[in-house]
Amino acid sequence: MHIISIDSSTAIASIALTSDETIVAEALFSANKTLSARLIPEIERMLAAAGLTIDAIDLFTCAVGPGSFTGVRAGVATIQGLALATGKPCVGFSTLALVAMNFPLASLPVCPLLDARKNEVYAALYDCSAPLPAPIMEECVMGPEAFLDKLSAATHTPVIFAGDGALRYRQVITERMGGQARFPSPFHHAGHAANGALLALHAYRNSATLTPERLLPVYLRPSEAEYAKIDQQNTRQSR
Repeated sequence: MHIISIDSSTAIASIALTSDETIVAEALFSANKTLSARLIPEIERMLAAAGLTIDAIDLFTCAVGPGSFTGVRAGVATIQGLALATGKPCVGFSTLALVAMNFPLASLPVCPLLDARKNEVYAALYDCSAPLPAPIMEECVMGPEAFLDKLSAATHTPVIFAGDGALRYRQVITERMGGQARFPSPFHHAGHAANGALLALHAYRNSATLTPERLLPVYLRPSEAEYAKIDQQNTRQSR
């Protein structure tokens, strides 16, 4: 089974072309203002190098969040369009679970943290002792201190912290968690689209695919535009 996978939900975007559990091609690059314009050319380049056409792809998948609102929308829209054009199914996967996929068979729980800005993090906790991560604490968004207090109450074992939020708030994590905090090498903090293909393959084998219109972003909190709308409504009501 050929799969195209995209993760454009963080500052480091990635695209992968896989065949079952084998990586055919994968690219990681900095996500910037040209992200949307770059996704399709990167996919076309991978297909050409592999001697495949888009019609040979059996499944399309992407990170649906949480993460950058703009990045998540770009990935979802691209996968929706490709799946719709080819009549193939698609699958969404969690950005946090994707980071946890960097630690298969880990004996310690893994806590992916993504910088959500506004002094908050997107966070979850996973059991990664099996090839695919299983959630221990559900995805949430809150201040890092509040989350770490919640985490301390939930587990008394060392925890692996990963993701750009773990990098930004490393000092806070160390102060709150002490010797319980474990940090991986720098290259384990970014998600890899090829790991997303493994999550999608598992979903496909369990009949959990989606039609394009059902592939939706998971933001966990309102966007800047929604915040602005709420502020405007509150302003009108206070007059």
